[in-house]
Amino acid sequence: MKFHYPQIFILIGIQILIWIFGLFYKKSKSFLSLKSTKTVQSNFEANFNNQNIKWRNRFIIYGILCLGIASLGPQIGTKFSQIDRKGVDIVIALDTSISMDSEDVSPSRIKKAKFELSQLINRLNGDRVAIIVFAGSSHLYLPLTSDYDAALLFLNQINTQMIPTRGTNLKSAFTTALTAFSDEKNMHKVLLLVSDGEDHEGEMIDLSKKASKNGFTINTVGVGSNLGSLIPIKNKKDQSITFKRDKNGRLVTSTLNTKNLKDIAYAGNGDFFWFDNNRDTFEDILLKINNMEKKTISTHEYYEYENRYQSFALVSLLLLMIGLFIPTRLKIIN
Repeated sequence: MKFHYPQIFILIGIQILIWIFGLFYKKSKSFLSLKSTKTVQSNFEANFNNQNIKWRNRFIIYGILCLGIASLGPQIGTKFSQIDRKGVDIVIALDTSISMDSEDVSPSRIKKAKFELSQLINRLNGDRVAIIVFAGSSHLYLPLTSDYDAALLFLNQINTQMIPTRGTNLKSAFTTALTAFSDEKNMHKVLLLVSDGEDHEGEMIDLSKKASKNGFTINTVGVGSNLGSLIPIKNKKDQSITFKRDKNGRLVTSTLNTKNLKDIAYAGNGDFFWFDNNRDTFEDILLKINNMEKKTISTHEYYEYENRYQSFALVSLLLLMIGLFIPTRLKIIN
């Protein structure tokens, strides 16, 4: 349950404070006029029914309470709506190996990729998106969803420390990504492989050709530069403490393997894109997606809240009417 006008809680709180203050004030006044109060009380009990007055007050208090809840605009999420949308299924496989911390693109490869992908997701309309993260192994991070806010939230949490297995296993990312798609026909399915292209396992060209024959579109995105950069080693606070070295103690330079990524894309009947410092590449990716044939996605459901203030208002009216009609005076028989 949620409330449409939660600010009214402030007014209710003020009323409660006034009521509490009134009680204490009333007690202090009654203490000063105790003698006169006894006289008034005896006359009061002779003419009024105390029990009925108590019940009347209870009904009125509960009625006002329900009226206060109704004024808050209570809403309960019990209604589901289905919407038919035109779109494609997009699975983003994002490289999170430590080479993605290289800073040959600003501010770093991983941060540049996350920024471009967030801009892409923000501009999707009707498409579903899933996210795979991979390094030496791969994992389905976010299943297919039309909730772009959730996708952006998950994307923002990605870092190069989340997969302990070192390396860049494009094959693992590829096979995990294909299983993330729904079981519907293979057309209208796009894999967006985002990496610096360092593949420590191989076999990607054959896999991409096979997927293309089954109707998948394989696009690749290179992140980095041909000049390359040293690979920073970071602590848990995302601070660079040193640089990666090989077995001989020499500094390792990571360069973008554009040839490998282009070969994968062309084998998969897709295109190669490049995240660099020169322009916003997400616009090119978005244009390609928007030009694809769209399918109808009819299983998209979203949560709506139904207004339920009417129920509380009705209960309030009944309680107030009962309270007002309860007789409080005693029948005096002459």
